[in-house]
Amino acid sequence: MKRREFMKTAGAAVTVAATASRLEAKDKDKPNLVFVFTDQQSWDFCGCYGNKEVKTPVLDKMAEEGVRFEHCVSQCPVCTPHRAMLLTGQHPLNNGCLINDIQMLNPEKQSFADVLNANGYYTGYVGKWHLHGGMRARGVPKGPKRYGFDNEFFTNNCTVRFSAKDAFYWTDDNKKVMFNKFESDGQTDQAVEFLDKHAGEKPFALFVSWHPPHNWVSPTGYDAPKKYMDMYDPAKITIRPGNKDDEKTRQQYRGYMALCSNVDFNLGRLVDKLEEKGVADNTLIVFTSDHGDVLGAFGWKRHKNRPNQVSSRVPLVMKLPKTIKPHVNKTMVGTLDLMPTTLGLMGIKAPDVCQGTDYSRAIRKKKDVKVDYVPMFFWGYGDWRGVYTDRYTYAFQPKPGGLDCNVLFDRQNDPYELKNLFNSPEHEPLKKKLHAMTLESMEKFGDKHVPWDVVKRKIYVHPRDADAKWEPYGRNGKGLLKGRPIDLIEG
Repeated sequence: MKRREFMKTAGAAVTVAATASRLEAKDKDKPNLVFVFTDQQSWDFCGCYGNKEVKTPVLDKMAEEGVRFEHCVSQCPVCTPHRAMLLTGQHPLNNGCLINDIQMLNPEKQSFADVLNANGYYTGYVGKWHLHGGMRARGVPKGPKRYGFDNEFFTNNCTVRFSAKDAFYWTDDNKKVMFNKFESDGQTDQAVEFLDKHAGEKPFALFVSWHPPHNWVSPTGYDAPKKYMDMYDPAKITIRPGNKDDEKTRQQYRGYMALCSNVDFNLGRLVDKLEEKGVADNTLIVFTSDHGDVLGAFGWKRHKNRPNQVSSRVPLVMKLPKTIKPHVNKTMVGTLDLMPTTLGLMGIKAPDVCQGTDYSRAIRKKKDVKVDYVPMFFWGYGDWRGVYTDRYTYAFQPKPGGLDCNVLFDRQNDPYELKNLFNSPEHEPLKKKLHAMTLESMEKFGDKHVPWDVVKRKIYVHPRDADAKWEPYGRNGKGLLKGRPIDLIEG
């Protein structure tokens, strides 16, 4: 080889090596992500939100060291719609998940995980999924229906049997593997193993979805492992106003609080592993929940689905040392804001398909953003629309049926929403104002409030899904859509 050619080749090799070194250094500067979300955990069952009885020391410490949001609203307070909004940043009319057990749409391939993959992250998902549609008793095959979680994926899809003898996950070839321990404990083992293997390598993003404190098939509906049940004396528990105070309610509260303590303990296991691996200072930890639990308030038989804050208001705590200074933020955040805000804190621009707001700059500056309202919406059982403001909860439904969700509550004077002002003549001007806000938000999303009975006849591939009493999760359920509801409803 001639000297000139040798020097040219050697120079190119040095350039490639230098570029690779810079990229490696740049990768190490990227913050990791651990995004934790429980199921059905109301904001008022966390110590950091003022509950002096529930034991959640790990989350409480995280709130002291990071940002705790005073108002985080589950905009469609039920499992599948929330999860789809979280992972797409899109309204249910766009992502398809209007109710439970519909298979999520992701035609643009710009889901949360897709964006993280494109930015060099190694992704993992552990826990409840509930986005595969139709029959729940099956795994989620490798490929596009994991919506970008292509590296490591461990789920039981959706089940409400958490005991050590029942808890399991699906393998890639659709076989069950038993945990032989309580579900959230077994899932945390998987999450800890993920961190053990990958923390400190390339940037990682791990989503952990625990099903507790959701009610499950157990004696009280909310039983936890004994050591957590023993933390609580049902006779000394404070019952929310609006709840019937009897032995059954107290036992349910005891179990619910015990489940909250169980997931808090497992959150501590994740935090400990991050510290052990030396990556805690460069890892964004997010803790939230998909919706709350009414816990039988006012005689309601369903656990969520309502605009009332016991159903729709959830915890939101974020910690990223050196980036997030400790504070309480009063910006009202909704489900649609979680993806763009989390990406923003990681220095990643959210895709244009996201329909929420990125509040990362305000978080960095410890600033509260004035938000007039957070839109809320619900299809199916209740079929209501509404808004959550810094003081009021409002919702209306076009016709009676199912849940009675024509509500107006003044949370400042009525924090437990005991007095419905919807039909109060004195509050008619306020109701008109809140109704106008609701209509404005509906117009923004192209929501014409077409009745669910009409919508379900237009969207499903399999007509029998529309005949399901609630959601299409039975043995014959498919949950597949013909396309985006916003397009199909117009047709």
